[in-house]
Amino acid sequence: MPLWSAVLARHRLISLVALAVLIALAWSWLFSGAGMGMAPTVSLLPSGLAEDPMLAMMMPGDGLWTAAQFVVTLAMWWVMMVAMMLPSAAPTILLYARAVHATARPATESFTLGYLLAWGVFSLIATLAQWRLAKAAMLSPMAMATSSRPLAAALLIAAGVYQISPWKDACLRQCRSPAQFLSRHFRPGWSGALRMGMLHGAWCVGCCWMLMALLFAGGIMNLAWIALLTLLVALEKLLPWGRAVSVAAGLGCILWGWVILVG
Repeated sequence: MPLWSAVLARHRLISLVALAVLIALAWSWLFSGAGMGMAPTVSLLPSGLAEDPMLAMMMPGDGLWTAAQFVVTLAMWWVMMVAMMLPSAAPTILLYARAVHATARPATESFTLGYLLAWGVFSLIATLAQWRLAKAAMLSPMAMATSSRPLAAALLIAAGVYQISPWKDACLRQCRSPAQFLSRHFRPGWSGALRMGMLHGAWCVGCCWMLMALLFAGGIMNLAWIALLTLLVALEKLLPWGRAVSVAAGLGCILWGWVILVG
């Protein structure tokens, strides 16, 4: 068998290994602190609420970020999204690699890039939100989480309401039906794969953006929350009863937010 044919025959395996390496590298960077100059935390409770709320107000340079700080924070968010979202997106990416294999060399890299670009846009928005919270002294500098009980409660309740909403359900259906998505939106070539990847990523952002926003309550570099949200996203997308998991998580968030608000 010619070398090129052998490469094509092993393309899905190569794609699987590449995705695994990319996910492992992303998690490794998070464990190392993601360039933020501080060790990540591990706590099941909202990290910012455990600290003195006056601490955020006393820290110097509350909103005076340099360009380098902005870029590092953006990179932290984007790599975090790679670590959290790529595991549950892998089945769709690998299905694309297998489906296109029969007719041409799959542009799997282009599809994956498009998917990650969609989360890159979200990461930019999250970075801007973090900057605004820091400027308003509503972000604990040590825990990298909101130190405001009302805001933490509001995030949990809003996430819970969104989890049980029809908008969440509509986006989740797209993420849970990769074969239907690919058949409906298939475009040939590298540009077509990039477009499909961006569209699939946009549906995933629509599905999970409020869950990712919960990191402002739990702690942006809180590995426990990052891991639990990663698991929740995977269960929602991959299990047959994923929608029930989504609703149950939503009700739990509403209850937790209410406890924080009245506690």
